[in-house]
Order: sequence, then C-alpha cells, then structure tokens
Amino acid sequence: MPLNPDAVGSKSDPVEASWTSKDALLYAVGIGAGEQELAFTTENTSGIDQQVFPTFPVVIGWGRGSAMRDIGTFNPALLVHGQQAVTLHRPIPVEGTVTITSELVGMYDKGKAAVIVTETEAVMDGAPLYTNTSSAFIRGEGGWGGDRGPSGPKNVPPDRAPDHQVTYQTSRDQAFVYRLSGDRNPLHTDPAFAAIGGFDRPILHGLCSYGFTGRALLHAICDGDPARFGHIEARFAAPVLPGDALTISMWSGDAGETLFSTSAVDPGDPSTERTVIDQGLLRHS
Repeated sequence: MPLNPDAVGSKSDPVEASWTSKDALLYAVGIGAGEQELAFTTENTSGIDQQVFPTFPVVIGWGRGSAMRDIGTFNPALLVHGQQAVTLHRPIPVEGTVTITSELVGMYDKGKAAVIVTETEAVMDGAPLYTNTSSAFIRGEGGWGGDRGPSGPKNVPPDRAPDHQVTYQTSRDQAFVYRLSGDRNPLHTDPAFAAIGGFDRPILHGLCSYGFTGRALLHAICDGDPARFGHIEARFAAPVLPGDALTISMWSGDAGETLFSTSAVDPGDPSTERTVIDQGLLRHS
C-alpha cells in the first residue's frame, strides 16, 4: 500500500516564508478583485491604505515546509482538495516573514480513497499569525483497514432563504492568474493532465473559488474589514470550471457566526448549477 499511515504525527522542519505587497496584490487579482476593491488591488491609491484578503494565508509559503512529504507515494492527478480552514490570530500585514511548521494530524481510510489532514502554524515576531488546516482527498488510495475518521454533515444552513447573497463571475482564464500565487498544478491548466484525473477540461483551483467565497463574506458580513474576519472553514463539494458564475449564500447563525455555501453555474447553461462549497462557517466580530 503506497500510503504510510504511520506518518501521522510527523512534522516538517520550521521554514521561513516571506511575502511582499506585490504578492498580496497578485492574490487579490487572482480571486477576482478589481477596481471596486482598491484597498486590496492597489498600493498607491490616494487616501486608501493597502489591505490583505483574510484568505491570503492559503498561498503564503506555498509548497514549503509540508508534512505531506512522509505520507508515501500516490498519483497526484487523483488528489483533490477536500476541506480548508483558516484561523486568523490577527490581520495579515501587507508584507512580512513568518516561520511555518506543518504537522500531519490525520490519515483516514474511506475505502476507495484516503483523506490526509495537515495543520500549519505560522508565527511572526514570536506570536501566532494564522493557522491553516487542510484535507486532501486521494482517490484509489484507501482500503488498508484504517480509521474512517469524522463523517456526516456539519455547519448545515437553516431551511430558509439566505440573509445575504453575492454573485461573482470567474473568467475562462482565471486559473492562469491564480496559479501565479504558487499552485502550478497542471490539473488547472493542462487539458491532458486534467483528462488523467477524469475531467473534460482543466478545473479551477479549489482555493481560488475559496478565495472568491472569502471575498464575498468579507464584504457582506465584515463590511470589508479584515480585522473582523476571524475564522473560515468549508468543504469542497464539486469542481468549478473557469468561466462559471459563483453565488455565495450566507445565513446568520449564533452570535459572531455565519453559515455559507457556494454554488456554480455556466451562465449559458442553467442546468449546470451545483453546490461547489458547502459546510461553510465564518466566525467574525
């Protein structure tokens, strides 16, 4: 069996990761921001200080210090992003350097697939800045008789109309911009590689659609103030195709909490509408 369940608990060596104002601007454009969000897309607009989207930590130090190195071998074309959470201990500065350490915290046997869970802590100036928790779903790698792990839905929205709804249009070229923030996986740009994974054409990065979703939450729930955005978690339910329109639906929950989901549709074919991100939770002030 190619995967190594004994790798659970292993940690990466601490590594430094840095970013600049330009990196934050590039990420903003990669998740669809533009002229209506000058605080996030420019650094020299009169009377406006540059800010950083709260989901930016998912690309800081991309590919560095990963605990995935010890999990064994697998076909990368069969790996898709399962879930993602970002906890912000304070707002992300426009530029900086963090020390990141990643730990493999779970490996679950789903029968016909495996789920790998990692947690990455980032420290700046001796204090935590953010924590990323990520799960990867690898088809064809289950069946070793291990723990199936957590299951069942969570963060289920109420059976009523959403309190807020925002729609963003992705472009056919969205993946070519987003990939410049670090994730160069050819699944998102190479038709032949995408076909190996069973897709008719390249799909959009899950974390790109996650960034679009975070944008909507930031503006609709936090009035555009990153300091109010504390924690986001969600599950990737289906692929997004570049050119799809994304609709983010939001329901007010307990105090300081908002539930959300994201649907996608080809604007030329309403029958393609499907949920692409679900079980979403935002904690905010």
